[in-house]
Amino acid sequence: MEALEEFRAQDSHAGADTHAREHDQDGGEQGGSPADAEAPGAWPRAARLGSVRGARLASAGVVEAGDVVLLCLAALLAGWVDAVSGGGGLIQLPALLLLVPGGSPAQVLATNKLSSVCGTSAAAATYYRRVRPDLRTALPMAVAAAGGAAAGAGWVSLLPSEVFRPVVLVLLVAVAAYTLAKPEVGAEQQLRWTGRRHYAAAVLAALALGFYDGIFGPGTGSFLVFALVGLLGYSFLQASAKARVVNLATNLGALAVFVPQGAPLWTVGLAMGACNITGGWL
Repeated sequence: MEALEEFRAQDSHAGADTHAREHDQDGGEQGGSPADAEAPGAWPRAARLGSVRGARLASAGVVEAGDVVLLCLAALLAGWVDAVSGGGGLIQLPALLLLVPGGSPAQVLATNKLSSVCGTSAAAATYYRRVRPDLRTALPMAVAAAGGAAAGAGWVSLLPSEVFRPVVLVLLVAVAAYTLAKPEVGAEQQLRWTGRRHYAAAVLAALALGFYDGIFGPGTGSFLVFALVGLLGYSFLQASAKARVVNLATNLGALAVFVPQGAPLWTVGLAMGACNITGGWL
């Protein structure tokens, strides 16, 4: 009797093992494992894959051809505004936020920087050729500003879109209000300090504004001019020339972080950059 019971027990275990192997094979033929079996009420596998693909396309910042045209027009206008009074970023960045709604904060800002660096390069070259600014202050400021912008750009990737976009909208309103009400100063050059105090103030201002430009951006050129005039005592013309050099460095510093991340939308950014340069020449 004991032998018969033992035989029945072994036969029962063997049947269970065979059933389990058949179940595993069925799962493998369907492209999954028992752990991947659909739970009651769960989305079908194809639907889940489709939703993931859609999310990836949205996060990739895919831009329609018509929207690219609108972005180029915004960049054209921004280049003209920058050349006349500054503040072109108040046009260009909102356009990107509106027309690239699926883009991450890093993609939106990186594409904005890619466009801006084109226009800023042309403006810096023009100012340097015509004004010949003293680079003994501009270059240390540019180095500090580039470092600050790289740090700011590094923080952007940590900001979720649901936080980034409302903050940007508030800052845009604040910067727009400042740009409209900014004081007209700098008719004459009267430097506040000389020597180390002058360079220390210049570098600290550039570092702070560089960080601001890396993590946000619009109005940086105007803020640089205000710091150079109001804090350091430069004339408006000299301040504008130095600000273009420093602003170019902030754009390059931010791109040095964004490019290895694969953040810029190259086709869109370069097309906008060409229009930005054209707007500055109008």
